[in-house]
This record gives sequence, C-alpha cells and structure tokens, in this order.
Amino acid sequence: MSGLTLVIGNKNYSSWSMRPWVLLTQLGIAFEERLLRFHTDEWDAGIDRWSPTGLVPVLWRDEVAVWDSLAIFETLAEWFPGKAVWPADPAARAFARSAAAEMHAGFRNLRSSMPMNIRASLPGKGMTPEVRADIDRIERLWREGRSRFGAGGDFLCGPFSAVDAMFAPVVMRLATYDVACGPVATRYCEAVRAAPGVSAWIEGALKETQFVAEEEPYAEPPRP
Repeated sequence: MSGLTLVIGNKNYSSWSMRPWVLLTQLGIAFEERLLRFHTDEWDAGIDRWSPTGLVPVLWRDEVAVWDSLAIFETLAEWFPGKAVWPADPAARAFARSAAAEMHAGFRNLRSSMPMNIRASLPGKGMTPEVRADIDRIERLWREGRSRFGAGGDFLCGPFSAVDAMFAPVVMRLATYDVACGPVATRYCEAVRAAPGVSAWIEGALKETQFVAEEEPYAEPPRP
C-alpha cells in the first residue's frame, strides 16, 4: 500500500484533525503529517490543493482523498483490517459506531461554548445548563461503554479504537475547563490522556504559539 498523508490544522485548536491523527498514531499506522496552520500563508496556499471542502482533516493515499473524520475511520478499517480500528465484537462495534456518530453529529452546545484549546486553563468558562446536559449525556455513554464492553482494557470498548479517538477532544475540553465528572469519566479521561497517540498530540499542541482569536473567546489577544 502506498504511503498516507494526513492534512491537519493547528494541534492546539483543531479537534477534528486530532481524531484521525490520534487513531493513526495509536494504532501504529505510518503516515506523513501535513500541517496547515489556520489563517496563515501556508493555509491559503495549500488548502485548495489538499482539501476538496476547504476543511481539515483530509487523508490522502496516492490520488485518493478521504475527508471527514468518520469517513476516514471507516476507510482505515477497510485499508487496514488487521489494525482493529473498530472493536471486534459485533455488539461492541455497534455501540462504538453509534457513540462515535452521536459525537460527530451532536453536542453542539459543548463544542460552541467550550472550544478545544489544549494550551489554556479556563476553569468554569463556558458552562451553561445546556453544556452540562451535553456532558451528562457523554458521561452516560462512557459509563455504558465501560460497563458493557470495557473489561479488556482502559477504554470504552476495552482496547483503544476509533470511538476513543472520536471522544479524545472532549477529554481535552474537560481538562481545559476543569469540568467536574464522575469516577468512571475521570478514570477514562486519565486513560485517554495517557494513551501514546493522545499524549503525542498534546505534546505537539503545547509547542504551538499561534494565537487564533476566533478559537479563543475567553482570552485577550497577546500584546505585540
């Protein structure tokens, strides 16, 4: 199989980019990273070349482009059937796909009020009753996954899989905004943050210095 190229945005901010990058890294699938920083000349010069939609992430293999995180997950499952992108057990796989799709389509209050910002510490910011309801639903999903399918490891369906990659940016948000969670969610967040693919992404995010105002609703722009 030819090499893969994953086109991503800023590691500090781009929650959608984080998902396939973490999964590829965690599962040991080799790829080339192409980083296009938001609102820069490299973005303007490269985004039309690399992305059919003008958005990231995009996974390339030769002349084949796959965009959208869920589409990338499903394509990786086809290209690498031995890598356990999804859980092997049919019931666990059905749960994982459903939970990943719910994350993909929902939780808009959490996303808009608590944008991903790995470098920041913003305790209490963005919390509303609607955001709390999103977080409560996420915790219920996590408890269900852990209780029904988590016996074989520390993640939602035991071993790390696509559903954990899908929720990794939520784990980042809960840390940034210092959100109180129950014991199952707390242990799960600890396991996700310690996963090699996730910790490698965090390390990269913490090295970034670019300030993107639209991603920082609770911060003052840095002084020149």
